[in-house]
Amino acid sequence: MASRFLRYAVLLQKYRTPLLAVSCGGVFAANMFYHVCPDMSYRQLYQAWHKGAPVGLSEKLESVFQQVLEDFGVSSTNSFSAFASFGFHPVAAGVPWLPAGAQIGIPANFNSTTDDPSGITNRTIFINGKTVDWSSETGAALKEALVFSREAQKFAIAREVARLQSGGPVLTAAVAPLCLGGVWVYSVVLKQVFGLHTGPVLLRAAANALALGLGAVSYVLTSDSVSQWVEYRSDQHAAKVSHDYAKGGVEFYDKILSRNRTLRALMGQKGEQMYAPSGNLFPANILQLKHTPYTLRRDGIMTLIKDQKA
Repeated sequence: MASRFLRYAVLLQKYRTPLLAVSCGGVFAANMFYHVCPDMSYRQLYQAWHKGAPVGLSEKLESVFQQVLEDFGVSSTNSFSAFASFGFHPVAAGVPWLPAGAQIGIPANFNSTTDDPSGITNRTIFINGKTVDWSSETGAALKEALVFSREAQKFAIAREVARLQSGGPVLTAAVAPLCLGGVWVYSVVLKQVFGLHTGPVLLRAAANALALGLGAVSYVLTSDSVSQWVEYRSDQHAAKVSHDYAKGGVEFYDKILSRNRTLRALMGQKGEQMYAPSGNLFPANILQLKHTPYTLRRDGIMTLIKDQKA
């Protein structure tokens, strides 16, 4: 067994560069798969269905989508396509400059207005095993939080267009392979600093374990930083389209915060664990923030509006 382990160790040492390159490339390819083939992967996952058939996008939402592409200055509208998705806010995946293009899912509640909330009230939502009563106080508050003005709808779609057009998926997918390469760098540096290249196997294994730990921490912190930077930049690009888009952005995040506060009340203890009193999402753990706080995203757009007026 020991001789076999040593043989594997020698092979890994001899071919470490090509193995590292293949590993990093494989991780990047895995992270990019559903962006390269969004129609076969992402759309199938988020497509809204009704009675066993996919729901089509309404003419009204298709018109809004095309208007956003025009306002955003998308030169080739064939690079983007929209579909009806489940959930309550747009989702998107893909790379516009690749052959498959990008897919943006628009939820049914975007069909709703204050006068006609049927896109919301004709859906059954279960929270803690109970159906939401739309006529109750909390149900009415949730319904109000799910109805967006046309400006807010345009902003929500535009921020997804901005994220995909600026290469957000590529940047996010590149974090893992870079950190994997960083593990190798950490390992080499640690062994060089402490003179372990010819030292005991146990100490070299400890150095490798430490390098792996540093790589994991680097991945968590870098992944959050890149995701938050992409989200903030997408918000700014969408809000800069026009003053109406910026106002829509403030409304959009106000409604999300209101929705989360209502869900916090409806979900009881589980809601208190997921949502802060402000409506922001609680971090997944101490190291991982995961999402940019919605209050910061809203405040960033409000600052942009003030700068435009100045």
